[in-house]
Amino acid sequence: MAQIKDVLPDMNSWWKEKFEVEFNERELHKKVQKYLPLRQIIAFTGLRRVGKTTLMLKIIEDEIKKGVNPEDILFFSFDEFKNIELDEVIKAYEEIFEKDIRKGKHLILFDEIQKLDNWENKIKRIYDTFRNIKIIISGSESLFIKNKSRAILAGRIFEFKVETLTFKEFLNFKKVSYKPINLYKKELIKLFNEFTLTLGFPELVDVKEKEIIRKYVKESILEKVIYSDIPRLFKIKDVSILESLYNILLEDPGEIVEISKLAKELNVSRQSLSNYLKYLEDSFLIRKLYNYSKNKRKVERKLKKYHPTR
Repeated sequence: MAQIKDVLPDMNSWWKEKFEVEFNERELHKKVQKYLPLRQIIAFTGLRRVGKTTLMLKIIEDEIKKGVNPEDILFFSFDEFKNIELDEVIKAYEEIFEKDIRKGKHLILFDEIQKLDNWENKIKRIYDTFRNIKIIISGSESLFIKNKSRAILAGRIFEFKVETLTFKEFLNFKKVSYKPINLYKKELIKLFNEFTLTLGFPELVDVKEKEIIRKYVKESILEKVIYSDIPRLFKIKDVSILESLYNILLEDPGEIVEISKLAKELNVSRQSLSNYLKYLEDSFLIRKLYNYSKNKRKVERKLKKYHPTR
């Protein structure tokens, strides 16, 4: 408990001082506004480093500007604190301010919630017990991969996927606006080439060195997802197959995937390969595409293409 009470003031700097977050406008920020007054939980999911935490902090800044008491807002990240329970966080918060959380309205935000075991039931209990609390959560993989999660939180939650930047958002980050478009084609083409290099990650907007970009993506995203997130969630023992599969898809993006052939190449069963593809897809590292057809069953039976997420 003492450890939590020590870190909470650092995670919640608005309790003691004016709070402003460096934020470039994103389309999802505007979209989510109409859901904030509703009782349902808001969940932000998406690949690592796409801006989920920044979006949560921006919402905190917005609420304070609207007149919400900063002391009524609690933020906690499970990224570095995996063995701490929700009850412990709330209890520490109550002790700091000598308050009863059942009284008054509160905004509580939990970052990287998927690192908390059995998080679905714990969040559901808070939601069902405290009608005066608005809950926002985030996770670096699909929080609702398991059917159990969907069933437990049915009717209680709205999920929003935080994507990598669109070109329009990239231009906003660069603080440039070229209108009319036909007058600035050369400038826009140059910026679009820069945009493709960044892969849409906010922290790479001003980075132009390919070596730095490769190192960032490898160490900050791929290695953490493949060697940490996926094995923890799906209990995978041999991650080398997962890495080999991802590298194959990375080398030939958009190629039709023949499950039997690829399974033989990786020396795994068809079912295991299908599972690995699903793990990569659920963790937002790849996207599955089908040939277009009005018949959904035909689409599911057709050969599929997988693209690395940009």
